[in-house]
This record gives sequence, structure tokens and C-alpha cells, in this order.
Amino acid sequence: MRKPFTLILLLMSFLHVQAQSPSAMQVAQQAFDQHATYIEPSLQHRRFKHQDIVPLLEQLRQNPLFEVQVAGQSVEQRDIYLVKAGSGKTKVMLWSQMHGDEPTATMAMFDLFNFLQQSDALNPLRQQLLENITLYFVPMLNPDGAEQYRRHNALEIDLNRDALRLQSPEARLLKTLRDSLNPEFGFNLHDQSRYYTAGSGPKPATISFLAPAFDHAQTVNHVRERAMRTIVGMNEALQQLVPGHVAKYSDEFEPRAFGDNIQKWGTSVILIESGGYPNDPEKQHIRRLNFASILSALHLISENGYSAYALEDYYKIPQNERNLYDLVLRNVRFHRNGHDVLLDVGVFRDEEDAPVGKGFYHRSSVAQVGDMSIFHGYEEIDASGLRLEPGKVYDKPFKSIADLKPRRAKSLLAKGYTTVQVEQLPESINPLELPLNVVSTSRQVNHDLNLNGDANFILSDEKGKLRYAIVNGFVYDLSVDKPELFHGLVL
Repeated sequence: MRKPFTLILLLMSFLHVQAQSPSAMQVAQQAFDQHATYIEPSLQHRRFKHQDIVPLLEQLRQNPLFEVQVAGQSVEQRDIYLVKAGSGKTKVMLWSQMHGDEPTATMAMFDLFNFLQQSDALNPLRQQLLENITLYFVPMLNPDGAEQYRRHNALEIDLNRDALRLQSPEARLLKTLRDSLNPEFGFNLHDQSRYYTAGSGPKPATISFLAPAFDHAQTVNHVRERAMRTIVGMNEALQQLVPGHVAKYSDEFEPRAFGDNIQKWGTSVILIESGGYPNDPEKQHIRRLNFASILSALHLISENGYSAYALEDYYKIPQNERNLYDLVLRNVRFHRNGHDVLLDVGVFRDEEDAPVGKGFYHRSSVAQVGDMSIFHGYEEIDASGLRLEPGKVYDKPFKSIADLKPRRAKSLLAKGYTTVQVEQLPESINPLELPLNVVSTSRQVNHDLNLNGDANFILSDEKGKLRYAIVNGFVYDLSVDKPELFHGLVL
């Protein structure tokens, strides 16, 4: 008599499991897999401007799903928009690009707009979000900083250090929105240096989370606890997509910062810092991770699913540590002042605006010399058995850069020349087009190994055969027939 009843219970249990909403991990995976369907195609390079997003925001006005308004203006009178979607009782506010040179989450935000207005297999998730949550988006809080691709606003003020004095119109707007909307959750969306690792290992901290402290004691009340538990769920979801690339930002209290204060004012703040990932200079992969991560968090918030995660797991997320360099040369011999030493060399490839367009070029420098065994590089060269010497300057000037043909550049490179002289240097040169460094005939250049100096070297074996050339911090492998040429510099 019990067997049929047992079967019915099992069937009911199975149907109950089937009816349950997907987990945060499932939502993140689905969002990640289908991101190409929602990506905003006009934002493919991270140095976009305010003028690039205004038409997109105005277009949203045509869709009744969104309420779009100009909420305020920047110092230089650029409009700052507020976009509303959904009608749920739980309010969530998301703001991006408080720092003008931190645009990754802004791109993901526009992907979220596209996601919300499409119709496909993820309709149940859309419906859940729009019915249970009211979303408020502030894309590009600092449009003046974005115009110059710099951190500060037009008053030279860091908006994230203006939460108390409120001297910037952008800061006053964010405070006003927080106070008037009074959201339960807030997403503070930033970019961080690509030189952070997740813990002490070699993997970049591609995404770092934080539930900011609201006092020096780092007290955990119910407001901060909600953010911490949500982050645990987001971390679990991301680990399946980028295992080992998730870290926790420093919990140190910053009394002037918006995240810390908004947490104090009663909104559960989740900080997302977009770091680095190998071979992702425009941060398009990280944009995809932002999209998936934020959707997984909104899913948790929409059904209070964050409460199922253990608070202690928040503290198990590894701290982000600044342990990365763009290039590390390991175990190379170097001779100076009568001393023959074994060194590691760390190189940073700093970005500078290109003369034309929205791109950038690199100006590399030597950032560390000595024992770098506790550090890591996006690119590493085991230089055991090799000797480092300064790159050579070719002393027969070229009339113009046009005379520096690719075949000639490769020939010079194979002989240890990293720099050439040019008689007629044009006023504007795009370094992306330079296979080697160039200097005028009157310029004296020293490529010796020096901290903060340029990174132009040759590495040769004990017999004097050249193995590698380092030009402006980029590695040319001279053992292959056609080394890939990176750009040089005008020195």
C-alpha cells in the first residue's frame, strides 16, 4: 500500500525541483553563453565618449519598458542620465564610470539594456527581474572624465572622494539619487589596475568584489551582510567561468568614499572592480563577465536568494594583491661596474593616448629589478643562460620613417638594434606604425638597464648569439623567421 504513495511523493518532489528557479550559477552561465546576442555593437573600444552613448540612451526612450530622463549635468554641462526599468518592490541602483577611465561596466550596462528588451529563452528571468525589482541605472556618472579618459572630473576632483563635501555636481547628483530613491541595493561599478592578482598566485584578479565597510571597525550589520552574502553567490557563479580569477578588494574603510557612505546610509553596496585578463586589451571578455555577474546578482536579489549563502564564505575569497607585471624576464645575467649579477626584470607597459582615433599606444618602463620570485607576469621569459645588454642605436640615419621598411627593420632587429635615427621626423607619428624606436639625429639615447628607464634590451647566449630583443617592453623572439612586430616609440 505504501509504494504508490511513495512514488507520488517522489514525483511531487521532482516536479517541485523542476519548478524551482535557476541557480545563480545557471543564470551566469546562460548569460555568459548568450552574451553575443545582447552585446551593444557600437561600444567595442573602451575609450568611447559621452557623445557615443547619448544616441543609445535617447533610443531607449522609444521603448515603453524604460523611463529615461536627464537627472543632472556635469561640470562641463554634459547630461547625466537616469534609466528606470521594472516595477518590483525591491529597488536597485547601478552607477558606472564614476571615474572617467573606468568604462568596462558601462559597456555591460548597455548590454543589459539590450537584454531587457529582447525576447528569447531567458524570458522567465526577464519577467522575474522586471516584476520583482525596480532598476535604476546611471551610466557614465563622470562624462567629463570620460571625454579625456582620466579618473577625475573637470574640477580635478575624484568623485569617489567627494561623498562628504559634495563639491562636484556629479557627486551631489549621486547623493540626491541615493536619498530620493532609497534603494535596497546599490552596484558601484569600477575598473581597477590590471596588475592585481587573486591572492598570491599568478592569475589576474579579473573581477574583484567588495561589500564596503561603513566604519573603521568593519562592522557587519544587516545592510552590509546582504551585500556580502550576494557577493558569495556572485563569486560562486563566476568561478565556473573564470576559475581562480576572482578576488576581494580591500575592506579598509575610506570615510570619503561613496561606497562606504552609501553602505552607512542604508543601501547594501556591492562594489565590482574590473581588472585584467590575458589578451583582452579592450576588456571585452571582462565586459561579458560583468554582464553575467550582474545578472546573477539581480536574480539572487529578485528572490532573496542571497540569504542561502554563508557569510563566512565572503572572507574565503582571496584578497587582490598587486603582484603582476606585463613582462617579467627571469634569471638573466647582467654586468655593471665590475659586478656580474643574476637578475629578474619587471616591465610595465603604460598606456598613452594615440595621436589619432580612440586607441592608445604603450610606453614601457623598467619597474622592478632584482629577485622577483614572488611576482608574476602576463608574459614571462625564462632567460636562464642569457645575458642582458642595452639595445643598440643604428648610427646610419634614415631620411624618413617611410624608408624603414619591415624587412629592413627585421634585419636590424636580428643584429641587436632596437632604435634607429631619422633625419626628418614628422610632427605627428602614430607609434602603432613603428616597428622600432626612432630618434632624431641630434638626440642621444641610453638604453642601459635603469629603474623607471625605457625597456630596450637584447638577450644573448654565452656564444653571443642573440635570442631575444626587447623593444619598448615587447618581446621579439629572434629564433623564428618572422617575429611579430609591435610598435616602437619616438624617443
